[in-house]
Amino acid sequence: MAASPRAFVLRHTQLRPVPGVEAIRLHLVDDVLSLWHAVQVEQGDPDPALPFWAIAWAGGLAIARYLREHPEAVAGRRVLDIASGSGLCAVAAAAAGAAFVTAADIDPYAAAAIELNARANDWRVTAMKRDVVAMEVPAVDIILAGDCCYDAALAARILPWLQRARERGVDVLLGDPGRRYLPVDALVELAAYEVRTTSELDDLGLRQGRVYALGTTAPQARQS
Repeated sequence: MAASPRAFVLRHTQLRPVPGVEAIRLHLVDDVLSLWHAVQVEQGDPDPALPFWAIAWAGGLAIARYLREHPEAVAGRRVLDIASGSGLCAVAAAAAGAAFVTAADIDPYAAAAIELNARANDWRVTAMKRDVVAMEVPAVDIILAGDCCYDAALAARILPWLQRARERGVDVLLGDPGRRYLPVDALVELAAYEVRTTSELDDLGLRQGRVYALGTTAPQARQS
């Protein structure tokens, strides 16, 4: 019998500090390809989704750094972290004082990892195994989108949805190291950081992660 996603995550990862934001700990791996093989065996599927949830990616690291320096972007606000993966951005938002944080990902292992990572950091995050981009924009104040432009098809789905959210008054923060599908002309750069990713799939080592706002200004704290 296949293990539960939670048990699988615990068995195949190690809980450790995140480079650059060491106050946050995540269940991570060094060898993502070996983990991917374990997912293949576990699911009996020769081509499952890569385990993005076991990696601290450059864009997510940049957002986490930004929220540590600018907690007012999320403090007291309702936050949605899309394509959340490990939940790094969601945990960082909770640590920065967000009123309510939801982390969404379609991968059941990601949903399990998000719950485990939130608990390991003693923050409350609601994990949602759902394709939120196929839904109407929810009632939130700010959306975090780390590393969503690594694939042309994914960027083509997510970016128009984020634009609709922005048109409805929702602030949007994107984190990315400068991938080719990132529409920089439509974004305002807020910050850049040297970040150390945790996977050879993302050019392991120091690189620059950037944080962008979708729109013309940085997100503002909610007025009391």
